Amino acid sequence: MFFDEAKIYVKSGDGGPGMMHFRREAHVPRGGPDGGDGGRGGDVILVASPTVNTLIAFSRKQRFIAHNGAGGGAKSCTGASADDLRINVPLGTVIRDVETQAVIADLIQPDQPVIVAKGGRGGRGNERFVSSTNQAPRLAEKGEPGEERWLKLELKLIADVGIVGVPNAGKSTLLSVISNARPKIAAYPFTTLEPSLGVVVVGDRDIVFADIPGLVEGAHLGIGLGHAFLRHIQRTRILVHLLNGEAENPLADFNQINAELALFDPKLGEKPQIVVLNKMDLPEAQERWPAVEAALRERGYETMSISAATQRGTQDLVNRVAAMLAQLPAEPFVVEGETPVYALDNTKAFTISRAADGGYRVSGVEIERAAKMTYWELDESAARFQRILAALGITRALEEAGIQRGDTVYIGDYELEWGD
Repeated sequence: MFFDEAKIYVKSGDGGPGMMHFRREAHVPRGGPDGGDGGRGGDVILVASPTVNTLIAFSRKQRFIAHNGAGGGAKSCTGASADDLRINVPLGTVIRDVETQAVIADLIQPDQPVIVAKGGRGGRGNERFVSSTNQAPRLAEKGEPGEERWLKLELKLIADVGIVGVPNAGKSTLLSVISNARPKIAAYPFTTLEPSLGVVVVGDRDIVFADIPGLVEGAHLGIGLGHAFLRHIQRTRILVHLLNGEAENPLADFNQINAELALFDPKLGEKPQIVVLNKMDLPEAQERWPAVEAALRERGYETMSISAATQRGTQDLVNRVAAMLAQLPAEPFVVEGETPVYALDNTKAFTISRAADGGYRVSGVEIERAAKMTYWELDESAARFQRILAALGITRALEEAGIQRGDTVYIGDYELEWGD
């Protein structure tokens, strides 16, 4: 089975905790603070690999969690940073954020990496908090939490030529006789339920053909798995539009498929096409060919007739495709619109709401991160958190909301009691 979609959960590593420690050695009565910083958590990185062809690996494993950084040590020792977690995906993979549906990256170059979850920085040790007014700080930070998110992976095949047409037009047969591909072939519609790739060698050039399963009316709306198939021809440079010579009205099929292409993506309707009537070994196809050829040429299309079953005209088709590709100007891959992975609208923004028990819940990226990085058992660390509340304007906002001493305040996973 061809896996071209997957949903995965990724979480980067937390930063290692900073250490609170004071130098204690003989003959050094006032050693001072020497607690080191924690190490950085590992990033989660997706890498486009030429050796991976489908997303099947993600049907077996959906959760990917990087390691946390090591804690800081005494004598100003910084904890070890964790290794990054690198995950191989096929060339042509589009990465989306499940929650927003925004495109994070479109991986079209071999070994192209993208960080999808950045590891948390290490917490600072107490030596980093030394100041002119506090020579012996008794506070440190826990590591910054890693990022976590659900991602949707969509594979778009990277091919030079897309073979399109109605079901049973002979697309799989054509691919099998011109390339090294071995798709399933039978004399009934919808034999092909997944795209196939085949490589054709013409001179010193390799041409990649993609056999796209038969399209039906309404494919642009997802009917007949239309969405799953149509995206695989968005990156192709030429379309070979195969018509079924057995059909009563091949021109009607031609118009239907072109309409579906344009409705799914207007750029698909503008791609160069070679329109090919197949099954010329049959008398009815031979009878229809003059009228079909005249109508298509009148509309400005390149036309050919072949019999994929007997291989009549197939090499001529390959040669014409190669010649057309050689004449086309160099065309860079069209990359899906990408959004910065870590561009948060406003990390300092927060909201205050009432909890079911009458308490107050404070939500916000910056304040929840600060809560996770606080050593609550250290008085100076707790006092520093109070200063952060005031600096972000949360203290004032809670007072304006009517908070009273003894009320409960929820921040992330923490439950705090409001005091003077």
